[in-house]
Amino acid sequence: MTTLQRADATPLAHARAQRGLRNRSVVLVLLAALVVVAAFSLAVGAYSLSVPDLLRTLTGQGSQGENFIVLSLRLPRLTLAVLVGVAFALSGALFQTVLRNPLASPDIIGVTGGASAAAVFSMLILGFGSVATSLAAFAGAIIVACAIYLLAWRGGVVGYRFVLIGVGVAFMVQGVLGYLLSRADLNDAQGALLWLVGSVSGARWQDIAVVALVLFVLLPVIRLADGRLQALQLGDDLAASLGVGAERTRLLLLVVAVALAATATAAVGPLAFVAFVAAPIARRVLGTGGLALVPAALVGALITAVADFTAQHLLPGQLELPAGIITGAIGAPYLLWLLATSNKTGKGA
Repeated sequence: MTTLQRADATPLAHARAQRGLRNRSVVLVLLAALVVVAAFSLAVGAYSLSVPDLLRTLTGQGSQGENFIVLSLRLPRLTLAVLVGVAFALSGALFQTVLRNPLASPDIIGVTGGASAAAVFSMLILGFGSVATSLAAFAGAIIVACAIYLLAWRGGVVGYRFVLIGVGVAFMVQGVLGYLLSRADLNDAQGALLWLVGSVSGARWQDIAVVALVLFVLLPVIRLADGRLQALQLGDDLAASLGVGAERTRLLLLVVAVALAATATAAVGPLAFVAFVAAPIARRVLGTGGLALVPAALVGALITAVADFTAQHLLPGQLELPAGIITGAIGAPYLLWLLATSNKTGKGA
């Protein structure tokens, strides 16, 4: 290596080291924040526990009442919130990165809407129980995603076309949901509306096991595809020159993203905007335009945990609401801000 090459390499190595240090610092801060929120979620409620009592209960040494409250009621709810937050966040990050569009999120382009329509149809028309409704929601998300992909295909998939078709499909799905709810019995419609808002209340360990299993299978796939995903960010031509099949990689990652969104939606309903805001927040915190998949997953888990805690304990008048109302209140202003500021020139998608 020449002296000039060594001189050029030194600033590059320093920049990489600084970026790695910032990435690790952000991850540690997000983990610490998540631990704090988790502690509050497990300790605070109608029956509150001190930190020593909470630690004793988590090790199985609490009283019978404390064990029931923490281990049977609060811990499943917190665990499910964290897992679906990770799933939604990674799904949104993959959609936005693969399609190179900040609006490409499963809740914006109709994927979670397809799951919602299938779930409501199974509840109101077919009379399915909770397990069959979850399976129907998963199938609905897959079917809608396949329909969007086929409609957007023109010798390949372009991000803006995929998003526009997805938004159109989302409106169609909303029409179907409106029809189903308007024709249903009032009590049945109220139950369906609660599911449509999205909530982690009533979390069951079997639901948690399903989400955990899907994450266990798909996270290694995302890790192995990390290099291909970075190449895809450079554009299809450059990706092809690096030996990456752009369309095959895009299809694989979209399948993974749909599976994550479908699994999370089947478990808790369509928690609004978690998938939409997690990755952009993570990238802004990092200060880079990189993938930020791990920070995005932690941000998603933090959003759902904070939203559920807020919905349970921080609203005035001891009002308790589903977590989806809080995530919607967070995400809707961000969507309006993004639409107002991201395309001031009026060009592009």
